[in-house]
Amino acid sequence: MDERRIADLRERIEALVADPARVKKREGKAIDKVIAALDEGRLRVAEPTPQGWVTHAWIKQAILLYFSRMDAVPIGTAVRDVGARDPVRWRSELPSYYDKLPTKRNYARLGARCVPGGVARYGSFLGKNAILMPGFVNIGAYVDEGSMVDTWATVGSCAQIGKNVHLAGGVGIGGVLEPPQALPVIVEDGAFIGSRCIVVEGVHVGAEAVLGAAVVLTASTPIVDVRGSEPKIVRGAVEPRSVVIPGTLPKQFAAGEFGTPCALVIGTRSASTDRKTSLNAALREYEVAV
Repeated sequence: MDERRIADLRERIEALVADPARVKKREGKAIDKVIAALDEGRLRVAEPTPQGWVTHAWIKQAILLYFSRMDAVPIGTAVRDVGARDPVRWRSELPSYYDKLPTKRNYARLGARCVPGGVARYGSFLGKNAILMPGFVNIGAYVDEGSMVDTWATVGSCAQIGKNVHLAGGVGIGGVLEPPQALPVIVEDGAFIGSRCIVVEGVHVGAEAVLGAAVVLTASTPIVDVRGSEPKIVRGAVEPRSVVIPGTLPKQFAAGEFGTPCALVIGTRSASTDRKTSLNAALREYEVAV
């Protein structure tokens, strides 16, 4: 989408934010255009720039306004006849939902796949050769080319998933709609997010990083780099090519000292190994398991 059209849409959305009473009127068609562009990947809630990732607050505001513009209706209630050549005709009723947003429909045109049981909301994007297993992708999310959203994994609203990312079974990628200026969760190209990991609150996972099973990352989770002679603690970001596992840190409470959750950076992916091999090699080296 060219810059002039984007600027025009932004102006119209910001006018509706100032006067939301007009959301369901003719002016609200600007909202429809923004959501359609998100669904086709022509707009993104957040995108990389030479200066770093930028969040477009006005697009988040358009998503919020879309909920006000739409009414809840039955979804997927069509009934069809199957087995027409059989002596006994029988009917199959598709799953029935009741929501303000329709489900995504343009997989074939985008070149993405959606396995039965997978659900992506209209206004989310899946790139070419992306695969959605029986999981869920929310409005505003962007899943780039060749990425896998595995069984029971969820991609929250506005989350940005790079190319050739694997979100393993049961992964929870958090969504961030409010405040509009908040940076969503970002998982860069080639990352591997292990089973039952949770990544929320705008955490940034660098390119080709590997998270072992059950790692939990929030904005306040200590990420402890133990590869050197002294631990180094950061929060909110995993460096590219890092290998990360769950850990604990001691903390003193009134009742005594207890372990609190953290993430441990225990290794670095080598250029000659893939994501799973890198994780397994680091686990063997430190004699730990996830």
